[in-house]
Amino acid sequence: MTLILLAISLTITACVIAWNLAIYALPVMAAITAAQFAWGAGAGVLMSGFAAAGAALLSVALVIAVLGFAKNPVLRFIALALFAVPAVIAGYALVYGITKNAIDSSLALNLLGGIGGLVIGVSAIVNLNVLGESVFSR
Repeated sequence: MTLILLAISLTITACVIAWNLAIYALPVMAAITAAQFAWGAGAGVLMSGFAAAGAALLSVALVIAVLGFAKNPVLRFIALALFAVPAVIAGYALVYGITKNAIDSSLALNLLGGIGGLVIGVSAIVNLNVLGESVFSR
C-alpha cells in the first residue's frame, strides 16, 4: 500500500513539475542545438555555452516580442504554438515514460500519453501568454 501511494505521489509531482516547466522546452531545445552546432564548428566548451545561452534567450525574447507587439490573434497563436510543440512532445514522453510499466495496452498508453502531451502543451500556451502580457503591461 505504501509503495502504491508513493508511486501516485511521485507521478503527481512529476506532472506538477512538467506543468510549471513546460514553457522552457523550446529554449532548451534551441540551446542544445546551438551548443551542438558551435561544438561541431570547432568552438570550445565556453563558446558553445555562450552560443547555447544566446540561442535560448533569443528564442524567448522573440516570442515575447511577438506577443507584446502583434495585435493579430493568428500571429500570436502561431508564436504560442511554436513554444507549445516542444512542450507537447516533452509532455507525451513524460507521461509515456511514467506509465509504460503500469499499462499493458499500447493503445491506452498512447492515448494517455497524447492527453498528457496536450495538457502540457496547453499549459505552455497559457503560461507563456501570461508571461508575455505581464512583461509588456509595465
